[in-house]
Amino acid sequence: MAAGPGPRLPELLAAGRRLCEELEAGHEPSSGAPAVQEKVRQGLDALRRAAAMVAELDLFSENEELEEIASTDLQYLVLPALLGALTLKQVDLSKRLEHLESARAHFWAFLKLCKSYGLGSFQLPPASPSPPGEEGAGSQTPRGPQASLVAMASSRQAKIERYKQRKELENRLASMRTCVESGQADEAQTREFYILQTQRWISTSLEEIESIDQEMVILRSRGTAKQPPAPPHGAARPARPPLKPFLLTRDAAQAKVFGVGYPGLPTMTVDDWYEQRRRQGLSEQSTAQRAPAGVADEEQQKQEQEKKEEEDDDEEALQKARSWDDWKDTHPRGYGNRQNMG
Repeated sequence: MAAGPGPRLPELLAAGRRLCEELEAGHEPSSGAPAVQEKVRQGLDALRRAAAMVAELDLFSENEELEEIASTDLQYLVLPALLGALTLKQVDLSKRLEHLESARAHFWAFLKLCKSYGLGSFQLPPASPSPPGEEGAGSQTPRGPQASLVAMASSRQAKIERYKQRKELENRLASMRTCVESGQADEAQTREFYILQTQRWISTSLEEIESIDQEMVILRSRGTAKQPPAPPHGAARPARPPLKPFLLTRDAAQAKVFGVGYPGLPTMTVDDWYEQRRRQGLSEQSTAQRAPAGVADEEQQKQEQEKKEEEDDDEEALQKARSWDDWKDTHPRGYGNRQNMG
């Protein structure tokens, strides 16, 4: 049995819009819950199939005017914005940057289409976010604290105006929704409803692109902040070439004519000097090892000489000592120091 025809374009758009509105209402406990992500997947699938049908039917063209679009076809203008909103609902952190880029592309395509039809007075953002540090590189706006304060105040005022316009549009849409969805509205009311709906999504898309650009800057800065791992502790370092001696002079001509002004030029590096001293230390040690034999012979000769002198002088010294003892026996202490006693 052959399968029946698939869902029609209005049914796919209605399914995707319903799921998007349910997720925007935030009735689910967490955006990362499996039930929520299943709704995101189903909504994206329905809207992608609807977008493929719109492209195949060639419903919109940048070369035509807004009045040339059929009233019932105006509802499909918001398809790219719905795709961008649901793309942001995906929570896979490993693909977050990819999801941001895809959502931004959807929002930008929607704004570009609305700009071509003259829907809303807004400035179209750049097709891609500027790299960090290049924002406003080509502008001639003066920089400084005062300029920053003016820019912040202008941005805040623009956000307030967009918020007021969106609230007003939501109130008007809420009052017209029942009449249009029940089929009781005429063509003019239906057309106005879909145009108001498109203008509401213009305000939302501008805010989403601004938030996306800020988040992308943060994510990319985190990626560039990651440095390569440091080499392991104790890893072998490449050997440095030996340093060669050099001499500074006032100028090259003076050095050639008058010399360098020093009594001698350096002929070796510090490493070479240490190596020479090490060799000298080894040679001195070997000399010291041979020295004890010669020193012993010299000491022995000295002792023999002293012994010989003692033997020669022994008899004479003995005679003098005996005479001195005899003299002390006959002469008391102080005997010879009587010349000045009076």
